[in-house]
Amino acid sequence: MLNRRFQSTVSSSLNKGTGIVFMNMGGPSTVKETYDFLFRLFSDGDLIPFGRFQNILARFIASRRTPKIESYYKAIGGGSPIRKWSEYQSSKLCEKLDIISPQSAPHKPYVAFRYANPLTEDTLQKMKNDGITKAIAFSQYPQFSYSTTGSSINELYRQSKILDPDQSIKWTVIDRWPDHPALVKTFAAHIKDTLNRFKTENGLTDTKDVVLQFSAHSLPMDIVNKGDSYPAEVAASVFAIMKELNFSNPYKLTWQSQVGPKPWLGAQTEKITKQLASSDVPGVVLVPIAFTSDHIETLHELDIELIQELPNPSKVKRVESLNGDQTFIDSLAELVKSHIDSKVVFSNQLPLDSMLGVVSDNSLTDPKEFFRAH
Repeated sequence: MLNRRFQSTVSSSLNKGTGIVFMNMGGPSTVKETYDFLFRLFSDGDLIPFGRFQNILARFIASRRTPKIESYYKAIGGGSPIRKWSEYQSSKLCEKLDIISPQSAPHKPYVAFRYANPLTEDTLQKMKNDGITKAIAFSQYPQFSYSTTGSSINELYRQSKILDPDQSIKWTVIDRWPDHPALVKTFAAHIKDTLNRFKTENGLTDTKDVVLQFSAHSLPMDIVNKGDSYPAEVAASVFAIMKELNFSNPYKLTWQSQVGPKPWLGAQTEKITKQLASSDVPGVVLVPIAFTSDHIETLHELDIELIQELPNPSKVKRVESLNGDQTFIDSLAELVKSHIDSKVVFSNQLPLDSMLGVVSDNSLTDPKEFFRAH
């Protein structure tokens, strides 16, 4: 009996649990972090390949754009809330996982941003210091793109080669979840809430003709033409949500945040919203389908630059972001538990996406090189 207790105590002390790492682009939490954020973003060859002029052009573009982007962050409260929401979501998710998945407990929350603090390398070092030996890289981009999830995976791979060359941490990855109930049911509920707002605020007796306009961050067409999975997976999210809603309303998928002279994936959110708002439709519900929490693209680009500048802004309402929605977080915990129970290391799609998307010699071309079963 005493020996069993001793063995149990030793086993518990050796079990460091499972690290759950929320991966995302991130955003500057304060205005003064804006330049560093932009410089890292434009330095990312997985996102914007400039070749041997990458750093020179990144510094130039970041310097030019910093004052304008700083003014945007000032307008939404002095910084991006994405770190706050990511840390909140990951913490609450781990609390739930400790209950529903005791075999992989304790679960420890981490956030790894690609371009803002906490950076991937800092999070990885913290995990090493905490003694983590098992971890799940959980992409907070529900729909896979090589330029977003792929870039975050590449950065994790590169930093691990430097900080964890012996691969003391065994990683698996949730690299996409475009039609998972965590996303579908929560967005459907938020859409219903927004349609109800039209009844109370706009005096509509029936909202069946209100247009649901789903908006996702656009991609340059040269990335799309390489076979990137993102457009199809965003469309899959939209269709799954509309199916959950029994196709109750007319709907359209549009694309936002285009920059620069190159061709981007369209139709453009701004143009379609303005066209709908000036038409006979009774209202428009904007649904930021590729974002799981508020940041500059929702709080400024949609709420201020678009909706507030309309001649009739009351005709367009944005769906509340998922942020601290407990139902969403509980569903995410179920998603992670399913990943743990399945023993799947990465999706069947990831090797093909990695092969087609690779743009540099320092990228992870085969997920089996890095990800291992726990």
